[in-house]
Amino acid sequence: MKARLILNKHNNFAMQIEVVYALRDKQTLLELEANEGVTLKQAVEASGMLDIYPQIDLIKDKTGIFGKIAKLDAILRDKDRVEIYRPLVADPKAVRKERVAQGKKMRSGKKT
Repeated sequence: MKARLILNKHNNFAMQIEVVYALRDKQTLLELEANEGVTLKQAVEASGMLDIYPQIDLIKDKTGIFGKIAKLDAILRDKDRVEIYRPLVADPKAVRKERVAQGKKMRSGKKT
């Protein structure tokens, strides 16, 4: 799906941008043509991603560019990939501690 974001009256789109959102079992990548000076927030809004996934809340959900956290007012460059991150289902530290505890139980069970 392609969208166009016009920031001025000239239709000379200088940049290609991707906007990405991933659920557990589904990933959506939308391509966007935009003029220079477009912000991350403008790109997300113009892409239509907020219409497809109404659960996205740009105030609460973090966003990034190529895996690095970025603010909504970040100016994008040609070929940038904007990523919208969903909240974590589980705390990674807690999951790791749980795995370590399970491993200790298994090792102690093998010794006896």
